[in-house]
Amino acid sequence: IIVSGDEGDWDHNDSSSNWKAQQNKNRSNISKLTLGLTRTAVLVKMGEPTFSEAFKAENGAPYQVLYYRTQREHGDGDTTKDETTALVFENDLLVGWGNDALQRIR
Repeated sequence: IIVSGDEGDWDHNDSSSNWKAQQNKNRSNISKLTLGLTRTAVLVKMGEPTFSEAFKAENGAPYQVLYYRTQREHGDGDTTKDETTALVFENDLLVGWGNDALQRIR
């Protein structure tokens, strides 16, 4: 699968409308997701994530977390996890998004 993202440089060289538009697009796309989608389907819809993590839970289930920028908290030009929304996958299927979903698996 080919995944493309148009995240770009959030605060440098481009107008602020670039990162604002991407955040709005990410929030809109996340609001249209449904539980049970495959990771591949989400990547096609959302594009490349800002951050990602993968780990195995105590029960051995594999988890992957994709983070997409959805708000601006700091005007420093760097995106941090508190400026993102987490999409949580178990066994390659979307099982939740947001901080509550992330805390349930940790």
